Amino acid sequence: QVQLVESGGGLVQPGNSLRLSCTVSGSIFRFNTMGWYRQPPGKQREFVALISTDNNTNYADYVKGRFTISRDNAKSTAYLQMNSLKSEDTAVYYCSTRGHWGRGTLVTVSE
Repeated sequence: QVQLVESGGGLVQPGNSLRLSCTVSGSIFRFNTMGWYRQPPGKQREFVALISTDNNTNYADYVKGRFTISRDNAKSTAYLQMNSLKSEDTAVYYCSTRGHWGRGTLVTVSE
């Protein structure tokens, strides 16, 4: 059974950084693209970033240049380094692969 567990969320002031982690159980991690998504309060879930098995990356325009996605196949873990955080980055952040989703981790950017 595939399980995804996100961690690393929290409360942070604008301009600061956080790193999210997503650990995947099972053996599918290294063979699949990983994605990060987020759901801001009162809004629909939206795409943030993805990384392919050969480390090609793609970012939403609103995080490009501030967020970096990476992966460690040996640890079956994907990361999302978030720098220069803004209040509009406040959301529940989810990771996903092959239709499987984690439960999310809350990021709150506020003074």
